[in-house]
Amino acid sequence: TKLVLRPFRTSTTFQNLKRNKAGVLHVTDDVELFARAAVGELRELPQMFAAKMIDGVVLADACRWYAFRVNAMNDHTDRTEMPADVVEHGRIRDFFGFNRGKHAVIEAAILATRIELREASEIAREFARLQTMVEKTGGRQEHAAFAFLKAYVQERLPTAPQRKR
Repeated sequence: TKLVLRPFRTSTTFQNLKRNKAGVLHVTDDVELFARAAVGELRELPQMFAAKMIDGVVLADACRWYAFRVNAMNDHTDRTEMPADVVEHGRIRDFFGFNRGKHAVIEAAILATRIELREASEIAREFARLQTMVEKTGGRQEHAAFAFLKAYVQERLPTAPQRKR
């Protein structure tokens, strides 16, 4: 019935929630969608349907979803705290969790969003480690998502400013 969201002030999620004061939290196992959305490279929108209680949409292939309204916002720190009330929810299909390949793609997506914050050699090392997990346990979706993220990072690493140590 309640959520506490903690987006970074610099994130698109923060901007959307500050403007709309409502949203939909999705539980999904679609790591390809997750990877593309994380880096802002979602070329085609997935199938969706309108939420009834808020002005928002639900991913048609999500496992579960929760439409919510934000009650308050403390945006005086890097991570804003936003308590919210769930106003509508649904279950479309079971969520069976993530295998190691899916976990590796999610970790790679997080790394891809932090190119400007990490050393290029550190990112390359992590990608090599994660690739082994995808190769061993990933299916078609995990391989496609990881290849996309690897190309995304390789295109941006040479020009990304590196943090100072």
